[in-house]
Amino acid sequence: MATGGNAIRGTRVGYGPMCEQVHGYHADRIAVSYWDGLGNETVRYFAAGLPDEEIPEIIDHPQSGLPAGRDKENPPALAKTEPYKTHLAYVKERRTDEEAVQLLEDALTQLRERRGQ
Repeated sequence: MATGGNAIRGTRVGYGPMCEQVHGYHADRIAVSYWDGLGNETVRYFAAGLPDEEIPEIIDHPQSGLPAGRDKENPPALAKTEPYKTHLAYVKERRTDEEAVQLLEDALTQLRERRGQ
C-alpha cells in the first residue's frame, strides 16, 4: 500500500474547521423559492453574502422542465408547444376545390387590377 503526505485517509486537503465555516455545510446560506407556471416550487440555496443582483430571477424547473421565477403571484408563462399533427390532420385542413378556385380568381383579379393601373 502506497502512502504519502500527512493527510488522513478520507479527508480533503484544505478542509478544516476554519474552511467549513466559509465553504462547507456550516456556511451561511439563504433559501430562495422559485415557482413555475404549474405552481411547482423549487428552493435553491445561495451564499448569504451574495448581492441580490447576482441571484437569478428565473431558473429552469427540474421536475416540469419549465422556467420558474421568484414571484409566486406572477410565474413565467407556460411554454407554448404546438401539438403534433398527423398527415391526416393536414389533409383535413386542406381547402375544398371550390375554395381553391375562388382564391385563385381573387388573386388573378388583384393582379389584373395592379397591371391595369
